[in-house]
Amino acid sequence: MSEKLSPGPIVGGLPPFREAVCIQVDKVYDSCREKDCLEDLRVFLTRQSQEIVDRAINVKCRKAEIIWVFPDVEEVPFNRGFFTVNVKFFFRIVLDAFTNVGRPTEVEGLATFDKTVILFGSEGKARVFESKFKQDAFDPQLWPKTNLPKAKVEVVDPICLAAKLVDITDRLFETNEIDLAGIPESVANCFGSELVAGVERKRVFVTLGLFSIIKIERNVQLLIPAFDFCIPEKECVAATEDNPCDLFERIRFPVDEFFPPQRSQFPGAEESFQGRPCKD
Repeated sequence: MSEKLSPGPIVGGLPPFREAVCIQVDKVYDSCREKDCLEDLRVFLTRQSQEIVDRAINVKCRKAEIIWVFPDVEEVPFNRGFFTVNVKFFFRIVLDAFTNVGRPTEVEGLATFDKTVILFGSEGKARVFESKFKQDAFDPQLWPKTNLPKAKVEVVDPICLAAKLVDITDRLFETNEIDLAGIPESVANCFGSELVAGVERKRVFVTLGLFSIIKIERNVQLLIPAFDFCIPEKECVAATEDNPCDLFERIRFPVDEFFPPQRSQFPGAEESFQGRPCKD
């Protein structure tokens, strides 16, 4: 077993490190990746969009984007070191609503999805205190807290796979409705008008493909080898000192925009649908 290092210069290191440095970082204790197909998510439309959809004969999903993700961590009873990570996703769904033979009308709404995973996050009973200057007042964010691990979610905008329009007079639906008043204000403000539920004649459901990575991290001290300080060597260039045309001359001509790459130039494109039959 190698000898335990202490902060300070490293003698005889290969390569020759300058010193061993103690840093405070967020260490990933456990993580998982998910590929979820979210079928028939209810879309809660804005008031104006709902009026258009009630007159529509069909809808088509144009795009779906992530508004926000809220992760929460709780200990798993009788399983030391393990935590449940409860994640709530908020999506902004943009659709084309067809009301006649003419051009479709763009409508938007909110879809949500809840997910729970179990990950290892170790344990610790220490209380953490942080200092931050705030004159003549306590900072509520910096009150003492336990050192529970924190969850981090990395996600890309989902793929909109399908959308369907359902007339509620033709089907029986469960009576339980989402409480739109409980939607965070920051999420609700992403839409042009208020979201509505319970007043619709037709409902929209979408199917999304979602890729995400969920991690549990803890703030710890680590001892790492260091070469030296990161000293910038490039001088800053002020754009305002140059003529706009001079700046334009230094921009590379976008050849790829005029000559799109072939299928063979996309990594994995040949294998992705190899041997799959075509669909009508």
